[in-house]
Amino acid sequence: MMLMTKELEKKFEKYPFGSQDGLMENAEVIVKYFNPCGVGTWLITEGEKQENGDWLFYGYCHLFEWEWGYVTLSELESVTLPFGLKIEREMYVTGGKVKDEFE
Repeated sequence: MMLMTKELEKKFEKYPFGSQDGLMENAEVIVKYFNPCGVGTWLITEGEKQENGDWLFYGYCHLFEWEWGYVTLSELESVTLPFGLKIEREMYVTGGKVKDEFE
C-alpha cells in the first residue's frame, strides 16, 4: 500500500506546519497511519515535503502513550512487522478531528 498519494500531497498543501497550531484535539486529521498487528497509530494533522523528497509530518501519535510529535514518511515506510507486514494507511479518513478518533 502506498502511504503517500497525489491526493494526500494536494491536501497537505493546505496544511503546512503551523496551519493547525493551537487546535490540539480539534485539529483536522489529514491521514491516519497504523500498525495492522499491534501498537502504533499516527493521526497526521500537518506535513511538508522536504528538499530531499521525503515528507515530514506532525500529528498525534501513539507508540507507548499518546503524544504530539514528528515522523517522516521514510520512517513509516521502513518499518517491517511480523509476517512481512508494513505500516498501513487508513483508506477512509474523511476530515474528522483528532478527538473524533476516540469517540
